[in-house]
Amino acid sequence: MSDFYQTGVVPTFHRLGRLNIEKIEAELSWYSEERPVALVLPSLYSELEGDALKGIVRELKAVKYIREIVVTLGPASEEEFRHARKFFSELPQKTAIIWNNGDNMNSIYKAIEETGLPTGEPGKGRSAWMAYGYVLSRHDFHVIALHDCDIVTYTRDLLARLCYPVTNPNLDYDFCKGFYSRVSDRLHGRATRLLVTPLIRSIQKIIGYHPLLAFFDSFRYPLAGEFSMDVDMARINRIPGDWGLEVGVLAEVYRNTSLRRVCQVDIAENYEHKHQILSAKDASKGLHKMCVDISKSIFRTLAAEGIVFSNGFFKTLVATYGRTAQDILKRYEDDAAINGLFFDRHEESLAVDTFTHGIRKAAEIITEDPLGVPLIASWDRVTSAIPDILSRIKTAVEEDNK
Repeated sequence: MSDFYQTGVVPTFHRLGRLNIEKIEAELSWYSEERPVALVLPSLYSELEGDALKGIVRELKAVKYIREIVVTLGPASEEEFRHARKFFSELPQKTAIIWNNGDNMNSIYKAIEETGLPTGEPGKGRSAWMAYGYVLSRHDFHVIALHDCDIVTYTRDLLARLCYPVTNPNLDYDFCKGFYSRVSDRLHGRATRLLVTPLIRSIQKIIGYHPLLAFFDSFRYPLAGEFSMDVDMARINRIPGDWGLEVGVLAEVYRNTSLRRVCQVDIAENYEHKHQILSAKDASKGLHKMCVDISKSIFRTLAAEGIVFSNGFFKTLVATYGRTAQDILKRYEDDAAINGLFFDRHEESLAVDTFTHGIRKAAEIITEDPLGVPLIASWDRVTSAIPDILSRIKTAVEEDNK
């Protein structure tokens, strides 16, 4: 995105001109001596067999400023875990693999749950949370960066741009969110384009200005999975365990640091990864489930800010969202036309209809159970309940990686 226009309450750092990757990496190598960086990679075992992760590993081999890479592995057998260790062993950086469903880590999860603290269901949120615990146990890092393992268009400048605002002490941000364009022969990113943005703006129409809504609406790609943060944010943030993860993380960032210390950065000219199915008739999977989880996360976050919801509010919201989404859809259709892109008006409208149903479903769930499934506990809460838990995590990971 070549413009330099600043919008919203969050500073935006653009891609302006040709990037000198050698210069920015040299600076990061200098700064990371005093502000060490850990890279967290949430990975499914199936991703080890795809081309995307192989390309990511090739690019990471040339990165000098990352002190340690922490791969937090989804459900895997012992044989699969050993294969993962071999797969990542070619990385020159110190690398730790967290076997989340191995015996050692299961004992950690069990110990935490026995104190009454929630650890969430298996998934990306839980895996990332445990990786933060391991990084904290090392007492050796200033910055944590995280990105997905299915990025087909990955290059190492994505990581450099993601890390720079938090690692550079002259900028000194606490949290940096990545954003990017998702375009091939058509526009992608339906959950952001057709759900989150029109939903946030519809709520604003109904309740008026609210600083949290302004914060959400300032992000160009609020559902992006790529970010970097000061390690202390990993200590105090709570994490949702479902598809509301990215919105929930932004809500925790909003609560726990100053807006002046939050930014977003354009990390890629284009970004391609796996696409979720819409699943229009089944709210238990695909973008339909994502819509329900994201909507619940937004509603519960706003409820915690004192916003009062009622049946009348939700009925108005569904109607307002439908109109707002259709207006935004027309903008995307025209944007696609001027750029010579394919645009399927029927499929886009079907996505809006599916999201409308998902919002209605989320409203019903919130009305019946305003609190819902609790967020995964923050690490400062866990360590207060089990003072030696971080050292136990470190020992468990080291045992598995022997």
